[in-house]
Amino acid sequence: MMPIINWSIIAPEVIVCAAAVIVMLVDAFTRPSQRWITGGISLAGLVLAGVASVLLWLYGTPSADAFNGMIVLDELRLGFTLIFLLVSVLTLLLSNVWVENEQLPAGEFHSLLLFATVGMMLMASGNDLVIVFLGLEILSIATYVLAGFRRTDVRSNESSLKYFILGSFSSAFLLYGIALIYGATSIAEPGPGGQLSRIVAGTTNIAEIATRVNTAQYPALLYAGAAMMIVGFGFKIATAPFHIWTPDVYEGAPTPVTAFMAAGPKAAGFASFMRVFVFGLPFVVSASNTSAGNLHQAWVSTLVVMAILTMTLGNVVAIVQNNVKRMLAYSSIAHAGYALVGFVAAGAATDLAQRNKAITAVIFYLLTYAVMNIGAFAVVQLIARSGDRRTSMEDYSGIGFESPVLAFSLSLFMLSLLGMPLTAGFIGKIMVFGAAIDQGYYVLVVIGVLNTAVSAYYYLRLIIVMFFGERITAWHAPRIPASVALALALTVLGVLYLGVFPGRVINAFQTRIEPQVFTHTQNP
Repeated sequence: MMPIINWSIIAPEVIVCAAAVIVMLVDAFTRPSQRWITGGISLAGLVLAGVASVLLWLYGTPSADAFNGMIVLDELRLGFTLIFLLVSVLTLLLSNVWVENEQLPAGEFHSLLLFATVGMMLMASGNDLVIVFLGLEILSIATYVLAGFRRTDVRSNESSLKYFILGSFSSAFLLYGIALIYGATSIAEPGPGGQLSRIVAGTTNIAEIATRVNTAQYPALLYAGAAMMIVGFGFKIATAPFHIWTPDVYEGAPTPVTAFMAAGPKAAGFASFMRVFVFGLPFVVSASNTSAGNLHQAWVSTLVVMAILTMTLGNVVAIVQNNVKRMLAYSSIAHAGYALVGFVAAGAATDLAQRNKAITAVIFYLLTYAVMNIGAFAVVQLIARSGDRRTSMEDYSGIGFESPVLAFSLSLFMLSLLGMPLTAGFIGKIMVFGAAIDQGYYVLVVIGVLNTAVSAYYYLRLIIVMFFGERITAWHAPRIPASVALALALTVLGVLYLGVFPGRVINAFQTRIEPQVFTHTQNP
């Protein structure tokens, strides 16, 4: 008899995937003048997926799973899923007019965006390393094409090629790490009289890895596999020293695609990164075997170093950038470092409540970053015009009072990225730094605060250039299309709401995930 599969658990992914297929079919039978149809279908699919996610959140069974435990339903998955859908909706609003102005195939763009969203959702929902890798590949292939979607632009082609090379490195390291983890988690079952009965094959299920990690027959493979996976995820979330070419990719890609890549795939990388390491390689110490405890301490210490390097490099190098897109790319690297601070706190927590608090902090931080980052790129897109011609600091000189809506919106986003009070960025940093303080990482928090002070230079510099810079060339305020105006309004309201009234969102994101293994046993 076939087992009953709970298809409702993957309803959001199915809806978005079905919308992508419908978009491709509709695009094949519509004229160029009817490009708006595929955009409407894409938006409807994303909204329906959001409704399905909320219904799962309200009425779904906590910690339920499907497909033999390969897909899991928990707050970590649903929180990140809503972030992905929000990022995709905002990107869709930004790109509609851009696709029209650039005379690019709208159906192809919308279907690629939807498939990339499906990949991100699978990375967050996957409770098995195979599903995580599958989601990563779906996301990566779609974003490779999106980065080079402006086929006649040499910079866009270069961006796509470099992103493909980066993604190939990421996939190779991650897949090799999965293979090593699988081999390391094979266990020996004793038979009668203590004799070896059989060797049980390894596993790629994250929950099962957590139960076997302390009895693994090959501890060295665990260390090697974890190291490989850190490198693979490090490329995906653009942390130092794995950020190579990321600024080049962000600068050369079309601005709506850059906004998407800086917010969506980065959050997806964090979702699967945290699930694999916090739940798959948790804090477990056994009196008989301390290899798992040593491994846990090793990867937490590694992430501490990565967080310090990422924050520092991103902020220091951003200071000398004169291209706004490139400056925001290094800013994105720095913010990955801030999110790693919360990740470290989640990994180091020995108390379930503190661990869940740290996970919530990371989810909320990435939500705030997505909102203010996409809002900033919306303004950059309008000022850059067709072909991203105007992206240097000089192009922003003196526009503050000529286009006050754009200038004040961008100023708000810069202040939020800096972490000024009453903005979303401030609450996000308070949460991740607070989680780290709870675990005793005072030095890490001090370094994070110092890096925030360093970032004030380049964020405030752009504001000063807009309002006090001398305009050399003629400049006319761009017309703000309705869809972009809606995206700007949503992001501005989001930054203010999350900065002034964050409590309801934080409470909704509170994780209550009960892992199968989360114990601290003292050695006798």
